[in-house]
Amino acid sequence: MRILILGGTVFLGRHVVDAGRVAGHDVTLFHRGRSNPGLFPELEHVLGDRDGGLDALGDRTFDAVIDTSGYVPRIVGASARRFADCGHYCFVSSGSVYPHPVAAGTDETAPVIALVDPTTEEIKGETYGGLKALCEQAVHEVFGDRGALLRAGLIVGPHDPSDRFTYWPARCDRGGVVLCPPDRDAPVQWIDVRDLATWIVHLAEQRVGGTFNALGPSAPATFGELIDACANAVDQPFETVWANAELLEEHGVAPWSDLPLWVPADNAGFQRMANARALATGLALRPLSETVRDTLGWHRTRGDDVHLKAGLSPEREAQVLALRRTDGET
Repeated sequence: MRILILGGTVFLGRHVVDAGRVAGHDVTLFHRGRSNPGLFPELEHVLGDRDGGLDALGDRTFDAVIDTSGYVPRIVGASARRFADCGHYCFVSSGSVYPHPVAAGTDETAPVIALVDPTTEEIKGETYGGLKALCEQAVHEVFGDRGALLRAGLIVGPHDPSDRFTYWPARCDRGGVVLCPPDRDAPVQWIDVRDLATWIVHLAEQRVGGTFNALGPSAPATFGELIDACANAVDQPFETVWANAELLEEHGVAPWSDLPLWVPADNAGFQRMANARALATGLALRPLSETVRDTLGWHRTRGDDVHLKAGLSPEREAQVLALRRTDGET
């Protein structure tokens, strides 16, 4: 197949390129040349801005288009119309399209966020999910059943620029006392970027359309299992402290950003969305232990001076642990 990837040099995009090449396809990348421009020198790169610059692709045609970089409906709609004659269009959306709080077991039939101002193009926490929902609509209007809309959960693994998942194996690898969320049994969901990329190429090959919650694992998992997997991957022991929610809130420790993957109990369903439809189309998920091990292995190649973009800094974590002892929590 002739596959065009809108993006292709950052995280998911680069893994989709790898998956497409492994499967023997002819892959072209369209991007601005700003991030990792030296990747994949043996492939065709067309440089341009998808916001008004798709003419750089000339009269090239493709069997499938994979859109890993769409956030604004106007721009995504323009891309869909430019490639309306191709056989398959895959748009990577987000589980954030569902309004909070998300009910456990939420599947693809659930309502999505409707923006108060659907013309906005400002991407921020309050608009991100609604904009992604409108992007889905723009693709569906052009491709119908030839379009795959993937509502991804937290995408994790090697080369993750967000560090949200990476924080936990990296933090456990540092040893000492690890501050953890309040509940070992709190639910967690994720999808390994390599599994997502392989599945995306499979959907293009089979021309599978529809809307899918793109996340794992195959069976419900807990925060405790994540920490246990980290313990099995690191070279030294560490101690865990499962702090109570009131203490964390009092001292300004924020869910998701300060303690990645942790969501408050009143929105725990966000980490228990249904993925049966995706699994039925061939999404294969590797064990958590493999994702943790490989993420840690990649992280170690970054050097000791890397500053994680997510999670508590060592100084902030030590401060909260000290406050915990002052408050008398055990």
